[in-house]
Amino acid sequence: MKPAKFIVALGFCALFLSGSSKKSTAAIVNSKHVRIGYIGLTCEAPIFTAYEKGFFKEEGLEPELLKCAWANYKDTLALGGYDITHHLVMYFLKPIEQGLDVRFLAGIHRGCLRVQAGVKTNIHTIQDLKGKRIGVPGMGTPPFVFANRVFGTHGIDPAKDITWKVFPAGELGLAIDKGEVDAVCNAEPIGSLLLAQGKVRNIADQMTDAPYKDEYCCEVIANGKWVDANPDTAARATRALLKGAKWVETNPKAAAALAVEKKYLASTVELNTTALAGLRYVPSVHLAEESVHTAGREMKVAKMLSPETDTEALAKRAFMHLPGVTDEWIKTLEVEKVAGGQAPPGQDIRTLAEAILSEKKDCCLLSAQK
Repeated sequence: MKPAKFIVALGFCALFLSGSSKKSTAAIVNSKHVRIGYIGLTCEAPIFTAYEKGFFKEEGLEPELLKCAWANYKDTLALGGYDITHHLVMYFLKPIEQGLDVRFLAGIHRGCLRVQAGVKTNIHTIQDLKGKRIGVPGMGTPPFVFANRVFGTHGIDPAKDITWKVFPAGELGLAIDKGEVDAVCNAEPIGSLLLAQGKVRNIADQMTDAPYKDEYCCEVIANGKWVDANPDTAARATRALLKGAKWVETNPKAAAALAVEKKYLASTVELNTTALAGLRYVPSVHLAEESVHTAGREMKVAKMLSPETDTEALAKRAFMHLPGVTDEWIKTLEVEKVAGGQAPPGQDIRTLAEAILSEKKDCCLLSAQK
């Protein structure tokens, strides 16, 4: 299917516009209870870690995890169905432009999205994707948004030059095998799995390609009215998530095992470790704010934002600084190094995948994206 025009934020209504101001008139509450939303993705390891390791409780909070779905993730946050999470900057910028009252608070990690071509195709560059069929887990999902940004900044009109085909995330590899698509866009751990199986090659990689590699793809984000009413609670919850990120960076294997064993996602510890080790969980505030500016500028070039939008003003409205959440504080943050909790050095993902597949284990088919 070829959409007539690119629209990321379908279904947003006027009630969001009425709550778009940076400050609300809500009285300060600072409730200890905080609701953290999640979908069930590899990159959400800091959420699972902060909850299971008691980082929220160390901040004096009473955490509650709420599982959400892609289809209503933005809406649920905006309407107060949960308070805080971490997620893709590009996924939320268009809705924020349209009046969604949510705030970015700090950077969690870099590098979880990819555009990949089938190894049997003659596609080797971004330009080679013009006129091709591309599989995505859903229109408007983060992989779709990332691909639109990549195409738009390379002179490809994603509405006219690409044929989009939607498949469950776990079936993107099958679509490649059957020749139903020429390329796919996905998030971890699907991208690593397809590489491991030898089905695809990377065409655009958020982890290695400029300018994406220097950006925080995922940042702490919270409901705007909740932050205004609970600034101290928001700061505490953000610090807990940043500590979770640093713990994951230090102990990717232990974090991968925790996520699998607690059934936050369907994967194997081995493959989840490889996927996590490929990301960079080095939290930051200043670089996170810069990332919002960069993403906004490129999304406007790619026609994903209105041509009238002042992207600098948008970024300033979207990013909020909280007391006690600073790069100086992050530098003082220390986490334990778990014995055996690190990724094995030199681990070859292809060899790992062959071993997993030969044992017929269930490999990383994210039920959250099905």
